[in-house]
Amino acid sequence: MSKGKFYITTAIAYTSGKPHIGNTYEIVMSDCIARFKRLEGYDVYFQTGTDEHGQKIEEKAVAAGVTPKEYVDRVSGEVKRIWDLMDASYDNFVRTTDADHEESVQKIFKKLYDQGDIYKGAYEGLYCTPCESFWTESQLKDGKCPDCGREVKPAKEEAYFFRMSKYADRLMEYYDAHPEFIQPVSRKNEMVNNFLKPGLQDLCVSRTSFSWGIPVDFDDKHVVYVWLDALTNYITKIGYMPDRQTELFQKNWPADVQIIGKDIVRFHTIYWPIFLMALDLPLPKKVFGHPWLLQSGGKMSKSAGNVLYADDLASFFGVDAVRFFLLHEMPYENDGVISWELMVERINSELANTLGNLVNRTISMTNKYLGGVVTDAGVKEGVDDDLQKTVLESVDKVIAKMDDYHIAEAVAEVFAIFKRCNKYIDETTPWILGKDESKKARLQTVLYNLVESISIGTSLLSAFMPETADKIFAQIGGKVRQTDELHTFGLYPSRDKVTETPEILFARLDLNEVLAKVEEFYPAPQEASAAQKEGAEEAVIDIEKKPEIGYEDFSKLQFQVGEIIACEAVEKSKKLLCSRVKVGSEIKQIVSGIRKYYTPEEMVGKKVMVLVNLKPATLAGVVSEGMLLCAEDAEGNLALMTPEKDMPTGAEIC
Repeated sequence: MSKGKFYITTAIAYTSGKPHIGNTYEIVMSDCIARFKRLEGYDVYFQTGTDEHGQKIEEKAVAAGVTPKEYVDRVSGEVKRIWDLMDASYDNFVRTTDADHEESVQKIFKKLYDQGDIYKGAYEGLYCTPCESFWTESQLKDGKCPDCGREVKPAKEEAYFFRMSKYADRLMEYYDAHPEFIQPVSRKNEMVNNFLKPGLQDLCVSRTSFSWGIPVDFDDKHVVYVWLDALTNYITKIGYMPDRQTELFQKNWPADVQIIGKDIVRFHTIYWPIFLMALDLPLPKKVFGHPWLLQSGGKMSKSAGNVLYADDLASFFGVDAVRFFLLHEMPYENDGVISWELMVERINSELANTLGNLVNRTISMTNKYLGGVVTDAGVKEGVDDDLQKTVLESVDKVIAKMDDYHIAEAVAEVFAIFKRCNKYIDETTPWILGKDESKKARLQTVLYNLVESISIGTSLLSAFMPETADKIFAQIGGKVRQTDELHTFGLYPSRDKVTETPEILFARLDLNEVLAKVEEFYPAPQEASAAQKEGAEEAVIDIEKKPEIGYEDFSKLQFQVGEIIACEAVEKSKKLLCSRVKVGSEIKQIVSGIRKYYTPEEMVGKKVMVLVNLKPATLAGVVSEGMLLCAEDAEGNLALMTPEKDMPTGAEIC
């Protein structure tokens, strides 16, 4: 019996170009949630799609020598191809160029205009074309767009505006009454402090300087501006019109969760709920602003040549290995990191060793000793109870983590089942039991417990790695169970037979071989010029010597190699930079007084020496969790200390 409806959406992908792996994370995460909710017995409706209007699209189409429609048809098709490649189980792929969406947007615009929420005026300000956003001088950062850091240009044009300030107090009251609305909570604090408390400005909702958009049907000089067009897809494409609503809309709205990137939280938690309030519609139950996936070396950028694409990665590792990595590596709130080295390490340790080896060994031993027949002979020992306890507790933990969208922690709990199974093999030694005919019943029980545990773990795994789950069940028999059935140990049908020839799920990879293939896809950076390599005469500096210390004092300090994966200036300081530094599997936030000597862009990608066990301190309102080591010359200039040779992050400095 269904537990009720569950409506989940992703942000719709902007059709300016092919989505990279960071964009793809969102569809994989959302698909995982949708699949898990189906496992729990919910009637899921999962919507995704593409955002296809705007000035940037019009300019790209002109540059490509095609019409805007031809341009978005191609890019939208590419987005859909990648979403399908990644096994996304969506119910509806929307396009904002769809006729039903355009008609509904026009009617929404007219309704809001008629009730006085939209009015005609003129806009004069600074415009960022890539972000399609207007800014005032005071909102700029270092004279550039505060969102993307690019140049802005003066712009003036007639426009329609939405009265945002009219609903600001009502939105704040909603935040207070629904603390779960914005997840993680830190995103809510940012919205309140940076946007609501300073006061909302009325929002430009039409443009006249370009034509690629939905026409305002009562004023043909204007097209509907991006956010009123794009955001409303969540209701228009399930059948909302101001004058009528379909059964699909009435069943599914409000959305149970809307999954978006942290960079567009403002639009989804301020503009979107205010639009809904003006339409007298309920707000979504939750908006989850997920973190970014950063390429090792910094944020992905085509100009930097460090963009990774899902289809390339899938061709190297397989779709499910890529899905696993994305879901396993992304923290709940902080940014995650992807690199070829990390992917190979995770595939070898978790997928090949922990999971693949477990399934292969279990099937092989069942065939070797029991003719492939899985039988519960009921000869129990204490270790069996501990295995069952771990498995069933992990089921509850996975469900709890998924309810809170702590996806990476849920993946870890699934693999805790498989790791416990491997330990159980070592504890019960089936290869020894198999040599003693009198121990056959005990051996049957041991292998039954393993197959049943694998069956439970694989049922959970099906939300994360659906193809792999299908492969495992094809080998061990049985089928995916819903979560209600996973609280009972022993439902695997006794006397079922495993496959005679187990398939290798994941082969171990050789890192050097993978990196050699990578060069075919991603050329190495150009070497420095001769002038850059030419060194200057080295100065000799004498400094005041500090008192001698003993080895025991020095041994208290922990130095490791770190890699800066993101960096930004500290707003309240002219001297400080805040860096996110990957040290082994940990990411630390470190504030350093080196803004005079490095830009944030220069910092990203550097391998640095880090004092990692320094007590956290707060500098200019920002917590610092370590120290970057620098050298200082006679004039006080600073230079980061970096390893002479390429060393892995986390390497100990001794």
